Amino acid sequence: MKAIKSERDQAAAGVAQGTASVRGALAGLSLAVLLSSLSTSIANVALPNLAQAFAASFQEVQWVVLAYLLAITTLIVGVGRLGDIIGRRRLLLGGIVLFTAASVLSGLASTLWLLIAARAVQGLGAAIMMALAMAFVGETVPKEKTGSAMGLLGTMSAIGTALGPTFGGMLIAGFGWPAIFLINVPLGVVTLFFAYRYLPIDRQQAKTDRAGVDTGFDTAGTLLLVVTLAAYALAVTIGRGSFGALNLGLLLAAVAGLGLFVLAETKAASPLIRLAMFRNPVLGAGFAMSTLVTTVVMATLVVGPFYLSGALLLDAASVGLVMSSGPLVAALTGVPAGRSVDRFGAQCVSIVGLVGMALGCALLPMLPTGFGVPGYIAPLVVITAGYALFQAANNTAVMTAILPEQRGVISGMLNLSRNLGLITGASVMGAVFAFGSGATDITAARPEAVAIGMRFTFAVAAALIVVALVIAAGARRITLRNGAAGATAG
Repeated sequence: MKAIKSERDQAAAGVAQGTASVRGALAGLSLAVLLSSLSTSIANVALPNLAQAFAASFQEVQWVVLAYLLAITTLIVGVGRLGDIIGRRRLLLGGIVLFTAASVLSGLASTLWLLIAARAVQGLGAAIMMALAMAFVGETVPKEKTGSAMGLLGTMSAIGTALGPTFGGMLIAGFGWPAIFLINVPLGVVTLFFAYRYLPIDRQQAKTDRAGVDTGFDTAGTLLLVVTLAAYALAVTIGRGSFGALNLGLLLAAVAGLGLFVLAETKAASPLIRLAMFRNPVLGAGFAMSTLVTTVVMATLVVGPFYLSGALLLDAASVGLVMSSGPLVAALTGVPAGRSVDRFGAQCVSIVGLVGMALGCALLPMLPTGFGVPGYIAPLVVITAGYALFQAANNTAVMTAILPEQRGVISGMLNLSRNLGLITGASVMGAVFAFGSGATDITAARPEAVAIGMRFTFAVAAALIVVALVIAAGARRITLRNGAAGATAG
């Protein structure tokens, strides 16, 4: 009896230790996502202070934000692939150290261009953290809890995005602009502790036992992808809303770069992205839907402030308060959304989320006319809750439909699709809003013109969500047909 009791105690202790390890690993991954998203939004509030501190123009200090976003967007797939090759744990630890060191350099920068360079390095560290945090979920969390873990990471991303402007404003008011970068140092140390202590050790076969299974790094493909993505990002961001010859040239360069990248990948011995993976309906649909959906979400963040101030005539403080309702809902619904995925399945929850977003986009231009601010907040809540459901479901579906050795690069591609949506939403949907309003200067447009621009923009947004729904339904149909064919063959 004593022997049996001892075995039971040991088993219970093992379960408790395993649970603690999972929680510690999730704490490290959550902090990595939080830091990355916080640093995306916290710098925006400091741009006026930076312009004054360095006697620079607004266009020059915008590169403090743009350098960070460009580094993440262009490098995230490559670093995800590198993690698959050399080991995700060691690369993630290196990324955290790099991010923390770059934060120190940013806070101590004596010139604007040194700050911009430090922010680019910080973006590289953030790309590593964002790509590998999601990839680690499959190694640290039981499969039946994957949705909950993805929901948690989505919640931390929303919290970081929402916290950035408010937290940054408080730090600048109390300690000056360097504080928004130096705050990452203690947070980075805590993140490094949890990651070092609880993340699983890289398996040796990641380097030695995979002969013939993508052990090389596709340098040419990576460089082509970096150039292509940089050309696209610059094409849709420079020019302060106008589309000139430079924008067109960059866009054509991006198209040419994409063609060269596809050609290079078909000939590479160890391609960065295996094009055959897009035959998997879950992956191809997941990436496409992620880009479309985040384009719409970014439109709410870009167009919303103009509508609230220009049509509903709110002051700056009220605009900020109303706009915070979106990230707040995302933070509150992230974990429940993940649990819904575990319970009802990723494809079902993904479609429910998209339907909710389509409904919110249809109601957003109409309800404020009769109900004012509450009529704006209600559809925004529906859109954000739908996005939380979709994101948890889509990330889970994609990350569980791949081989373990592909987790890094696929996680990078998921984050890339999200970033491309954010960039496109900020630029293209902003241009759609200006076109719909018919105003050359949207800040001076009449309330009626702003309202028309709002209706036009979210008619386009609703159409994008309908396209995402069609893609989701098509992927589901193909998956069911393949499953039925497999069962028949079996």
